[in-house]
Amino acid sequence: MYDQSKISELIRFSRVGAGSTVIDVYPGDGEWTRRFSGAVGPQGRVYSFVPAEVAHFKTDPVGLMRTLAKEPGRQNVRAVSAELVAMPQVTQPADILWLHLFYHDLHTPLIQARGATAAAFNRAVYERLKPGGFYVVIDHADSVGAGASDAQSLHRIEPGTVRAEVEAAGFVLDEESAMLANADDSHAVKVFDPSIKGKTDRFAYRFVRP
Repeated sequence: MYDQSKISELIRFSRVGAGSTVIDVYPGDGEWTRRFSGAVGPQGRVYSFVPAEVAHFKTDPVGLMRTLAKEPGRQNVRAVSAELVAMPQVTQPADILWLHLFYHDLHTPLIQARGATAAAFNRAVYERLKPGGFYVVIDHADSVGAGASDAQSLHRIEPGTVRAEVEAAGFVLDEESAMLANADDSHAVKVFDPSIKGKTDRFAYRFVRP
């Protein structure tokens, strides 16, 4: 999805490093879990956390992560699954929680059906991060004023809405980055549309738990 320079920049932005404990939420095919596994080294740990809300998908996301955790050199990876709001029950206190292109889903019926509202999940993240820990959110941007109204239809969310919701849980914005911005994205089409797929305007926030 990203070239190597962007990947390196995103890892630096996330503050993941040797010895870190990282929670990779909804890891998909495991791309970021693998990268974080290499970055944290043998003294670190990566929780590849599959929300129970999506565990039934035909791709078998839990099985994929369990297989990944058995790859040579992945002894620092733990594949875990629970409902989003129960994430603290299957993970240890963490230095970084990584949420890549998923925050908008907290505003969709599929995810909210079991009680995982944005407010509830953000509280769970706050509970699980160590003081001084980082909550990194990257997502597809929507237009100013859209809020979360297009989360289901376009898979987009207004950056300001994310910031307000996360700060309401007690986090403080530590840094934001425009490294993934695309001024040519009109914000008017679904992120999977061939005209914009892989090139959406994206925002990156790093929040810190005081």
